[in-house]
Amino acid sequence: MLTKAIILAAGLGHKVWPYGEFRQKCTLPVCNTPIVRRLVQQLNEIGIPEITVVVGHYAQHVISATADLPNVTFVTQHSIEGPANALLQAIGPNSDVTHYLVLSGDVVLSTSDLRRFFDRIGEAEAVALVNSLGKEDPSNWICAGVNNDHISGVEGHPRGGSYRLGGIYGFRDSAIDYVRRNPGVATPVPVGGMPPMEAEIGHVIQLMIDDSRPVLSVETKDFFIDVDKPWHLLEANHRLKDHMIRQIDEDQIADGAEISDGADISGRVILGKNSRIGKRVVVKGDLIAGDNNHISNGAILGGGVIVGNQCRISDYCEVGSSIVGNQCIIGHGAEMSGVLFDKVYLYHYCEMSGVFGTATDIGAATVCGTLRFDDGDTAHKIGGRYETPSYGANATYMGEYCRTGVNAIIMPGRKIGSYSVVGAGVILNEDLSSQTMITVKQELVKKPWGPSRYGW
Repeated sequence: MLTKAIILAAGLGHKVWPYGEFRQKCTLPVCNTPIVRRLVQQLNEIGIPEITVVVGHYAQHVISATADLPNVTFVTQHSIEGPANALLQAIGPNSDVTHYLVLSGDVVLSTSDLRRFFDRIGEAEAVALVNSLGKEDPSNWICAGVNNDHISGVEGHPRGGSYRLGGIYGFRDSAIDYVRRNPGVATPVPVGGMPPMEAEIGHVIQLMIDDSRPVLSVETKDFFIDVDKPWHLLEANHRLKDHMIRQIDEDQIADGAEISDGADISGRVILGKNSRIGKRVVVKGDLIAGDNNHISNGAILGGGVIVGNQCRISDYCEVGSSIVGNQCIIGHGAEMSGVLFDKVYLYHYCEMSGVFGTATDIGAATVCGTLRFDDGDTAHKIGGRYETPSYGANATYMGEYCRTGVNAIIMPGRKIGSYSVVGAGVILNEDLSSQTMITVKQELVKKPWGPSRYGW
């Protein structure tokens, strides 16, 4: 069969704020690779001969992230009317393709699960990937009923459910007419539901079921993350990191790389070209580090860490379970757990936990709170609606090109928009909008003082 893959990467990504406002969501980094780039690499790996990426909002971000990869072409969705509309534009009026593999450009999954799904295309007129909800609230997703490995029905943001549609579909060319019949709004919703005016592919599946056309379901076996909200980005990075580390079966030390005899290494190490692990460094877990890194002078790394290229990690800092981007600095006494995008500087004496955007500079003694007095999870306001995440509720989510001043304190679960500053001494108890500086207004009291105070 002639299969064409179509990646949908045109959407606005409002819900992932503070990361989708000035960047296409599909290009957010997961283990230092843009999500959409990784999808294209996976499709090449499983042997898809033709890949079309649908671009729209911040199109050049997606093109830049994928244009150097083989078998890729681009189609522009000029009017953002939903994924089903984007799919139609990618298919075009005439095609020799017999089967289509359709993927949302913001999903993170294992290559083995993607290959397993691809192998099932052709067994039915349509195939849909499903993922067990687990602790996730079904009202946040487009959900599917599953019966004997087939989709029995689709409902958008229901009050109950066990599976959600995973944003990956397979269609025979004979099913494309159902894509054209999509009404432009998802009508399979519960009574009282309020769907947006978007053409959802989930509705295409329901139209086929209504016509008694079987739709096969394939459930993920490994991790699966749809990066829809900021905490999903944190989770996707950690899930993929853990998956990558499990694949390490032996140390791999590249040409020019060096590990000092004075380092204490407990786990397995992959070390890129010209990278160095120096004296007094402690590596408690597994480590994957790229090229030209300098890890030295008592740095402590533990819990499984991925480091990009050209980073300096030194001087008794402590890096927990983390993904560190390219050209980052983690210096004296800094503590970090979570995700750093490229070129984030934690020079000294700070305690950071969460996701921190590109070219962000953290002032000395900045602290991210992670534990509330009530030991509970922080509810996040997304698009006017409060939601309590099942993962990363109390992490800090800082956008790109931000700064903090000395002794800034960020309370659990706060989000900080891109191009913003949290000034010295600020205790941040609420989300901070993009392109905003917040500072403390200090009131001083002056009094006479001197020897006369003591009776002289």
